[in-house]
Amino acid sequence: MLSERSESTYAFKASAFSSHTLLVNALPALGDGRRLLDVGCAGGYLSAIFAQRGYQVVGLERPSGAGDAFPAHIELVEADLEQGLPRFEPAFQYVICADILEHLRDPKKLLRQTWAVLEPDGRLVASLPNSGHWYFRLNVLFGRFPQEDKGLFDRTHVRFYMWAGWVELLQSGGFCVESVVPTGTPVGLALPSLEGTWLVNVLERVSYGLARMWKTLFAYQFIVVARPEALS
Repeated sequence: MLSERSESTYAFKASAFSSHTLLVNALPALGDGRRLLDVGCAGGYLSAIFAQRGYQVVGLERPSGAGDAFPAHIELVEADLEQGLPRFEPAFQYVICADILEHLRDPKKLLRQTWAVLEPDGRLVASLPNSGHWYFRLNVLFGRFPQEDKGLFDRTHVRFYMWAGWVELLQSGGFCVESVVPTGTPVGLALPSLEGTWLVNVLERVSYGLARMWKTLFAYQFIVVARPEALS
């Protein structure tokens, strides 16, 4: 079964440069009834935002993983993602994989099943951690591989990819990357006592600028929009 995840760790991050904000902004502002599947939806923090924007949202989470506060107006389906996606009809215009593929033993299998539940002109939108980030590289260089509660060294991650590895994985799952937006380092999460201060805001803006210039080294995560292609 997919590793258990803490609700306190997996909550909406409202920074202008956070992966959640950039992921939400990757979709049309108005859903107009389009069907959207939120894979690994946790407590429904992203599902609720998309529902408010007019999407017809289905949340998918491991049994008992959504908690008691999951939005009552959103359909919730419980399933072990390691065992595969349930059958869905009709198909979806969007599938969201926010901070999920790195937790799976076989993300390629999930991607191929995602391909099958998408409309031919649908889109996969995913947030993917960057194991090529300078902080990750520096730790490995000095012989360290921390086990942390969140971030690039999250103890529940079982897959570690740099940008080229993610592109290859997506292609093997039947997807072609259409666009990518890098995120900067979430300084506010690293320094919670200073979150919201001018210093953190400036540092996050600088970090985001560096990520835009050199994503393979400075991107903390990649926000990817990918279209389905013919499976080989």
